[in-house]
Amino acid sequence: MEKLETSELQSRLSSLSVSSFPGITSNNCEANPLNRLQSTDLSQTVIQPDNQTKMDDNSNNRESAKSTEEPSSSLGKAEAGDSQESSTSHPGEKKALPPMKAASTWTSAALKELKTKLRQEKDSVVTVYRGDIMSVHVPTVPEAKRVCWEFATDGYDIGFGVYFDWSPVTSRAITVHISESSDDEDEDDELEGPVVPGDVEKGSKSVANSNLGEILPVYRQDSHLAVQSGSHEFPGEGTYQLKFDNSYSLWRNKTLYYRVYYSA
Repeated sequence: MEKLETSELQSRLSSLSVSSFPGITSNNCEANPLNRLQSTDLSQTVIQPDNQTKMDDNSNNRESAKSTEEPSSSLGKAEAGDSQESSTSHPGEKKALPPMKAASTWTSAALKELKTKLRQEKDSVVTVYRGDIMSVHVPTVPEAKRVCWEFATDGYDIGFGVYFDWSPVTSRAITVHISESSDDEDEDDELEGPVVPGDVEKGSKSVANSNLGEILPVYRQDSHLAVQSGSHEFPGEGTYQLKFDNSYSLWRNKTLYYRVYYSA
């Protein structure tokens, strides 16, 4: 009896199909294979169903919104970091010095006349020994507006440069300082040939004092052939340093005739 009922049930189920239920239609999977598996051929254009296209568009919109929000937040952090770095000053940073006008320079053929005149004045004829640098410190004074100089040498040239120390003036006395060059052992006397970078006598002297501004770099001057003269207008309060440089000479001392004075 049970076997009969089972066989009748199986026969009824086999006669039923999907189309027997209202609201349900059967689709052939082979008719539209893209609904279940996309083609792997890159030369063909894949057509997606409408509902799948909408879902992908929504997901792409959400991802693009996230990607646009994340850089903005990181950009805000970067800008904040940049502003913080710009507001902080580095302790080792060198302070910029005020600008200065260029010096006026000229030469004169009155070599003998200047030497004869300066021989009669005290401390106007000195010897700058080989390897030495003589610096004349001239402070600014309220009564004047310019500093002037003129000099000559016997037989050989000498290096000359002008610098300005912006430190406050503590004394009105004109002083002379003698220093030895640390590079005199590596330099030859009366060098010939092209200019070597870093050579003091060629005008590339480095300045260690942060308050020291350069007006004229140190160059070898033909002061044995013509009087070398010049002047400079006070840029403010400070002290001029006129450097007579014989550091490049290993064997020859230089006899220097010089005069420094103020001009209103």
